[in-house]
Amino acid sequence: MKPSLFGIVGGGFRSRIFIEIARALPDRFRLVGMVVRNHEQAQELTKRFGVVTHRELPDLLEQEHPDFMVLSVPSHAASGYLWRLAALNIPTLAETPPAPDLDGLLALQPLIEKHARIQVAEQYRYRPMMCARFNVIQSGRIGAVTETDVSISHGYHGINLVRTFLGVGFAPVQIRAMRFDTSLIQGPDRQGLPVSERLVSAARELAWLNFGEKLGVFDFTQNQHRSWIRKTRISIRGTRGEIQDDTVRYLTDHQHPVELPLMRVERGRDENVEGYFLSGITLGDTWVYQTPFPYARMNDEEIAVATVLTKMAEYAAGGPAFYDLRQACHDQYLALLLQQAIAQGDVVTSTMQPWMRG
Repeated sequence: MKPSLFGIVGGGFRSRIFIEIARALPDRFRLVGMVVRNHEQAQELTKRFGVVTHRELPDLLEQEHPDFMVLSVPSHAASGYLWRLAALNIPTLAETPPAPDLDGLLALQPLIEKHARIQVAEQYRYRPMMCARFNVIQSGRIGAVTETDVSISHGYHGINLVRTFLGVGFAPVQIRAMRFDTSLIQGPDRQGLPVSERLVSAARELAWLNFGEKLGVFDFTQNQHRSWIRKTRISIRGTRGEIQDDTVRYLTDHQHPVELPLMRVERGRDENVEGYFLSGITLGDTWVYQTPFPYARMNDEEIAVATVLTKMAEYAAGGPAFYDLRQACHDQYLALLLQQAIAQGDVVTSTMQPWMRG
């Protein structure tokens, strides 16, 4: 198979993970160029990664014919590129969120109605342990899922995991939420490791999403996903069992409970010389996740984004959608409602939006 050809619009922090994946998986992907308007940033990317950069989108498209484009720009700048690429019928993978506010989301509705070839790069659901948990749910071991408590990432990412685990689709929801400031020693951030010990304030957001017979709890402290001292937490409860982080408890029948760990299987440890990589995740004697990229040295975030890129390549070639604008708009809409609930100090209820009609 020939590698899929893709280009990137944007040269910021998130763009670089797509560069790294193309370097790690050259048999699957080839980055043909980037659109980076900042001259100094473009020079730095070329020097560091050897990528070809262009100042404007037409400059790249005059020289290359990518199978799809990755749009990695701030949400307020994404709309114009989405429309331009849709007009050219170039499949586009947009970073999250697709728009910063409700007006921006509503402005994307014509693209949904025109069936523009757009998917959105929501990667959290494709992290190995997330996939393993979802596969356990799919197996029926814990029965019908009725509750989930997600404390792993901010806004739309956390909302998407809540909706995914509960399987609620576009169901109406009532949201109650609050925010308070907490103090902790500063940890790593996008700029790197802390340079000194410093007490900082971090906002913690808690929300309860009531879908009627199903409940989602959202809990996130600012920068928690990078913190060394604020552990992420996942709880998924079903009628026959539950998943608590990396432990699964369920009933084989009404008198026989089972408790098993989700175990990461990594190669390259001790006497194993196959290379260093995640092979998969087991539950007892069952493989509940196996990496799509054996032998590639990638962390869980890179595996997740590489999975998104793989699905995008398949979509661009005529394959199925995996996370379209309808889904992305809805997750961002509920994240905006969560902020509204915090600001108002009261319960807010979702209303019918045009993307929910299909």
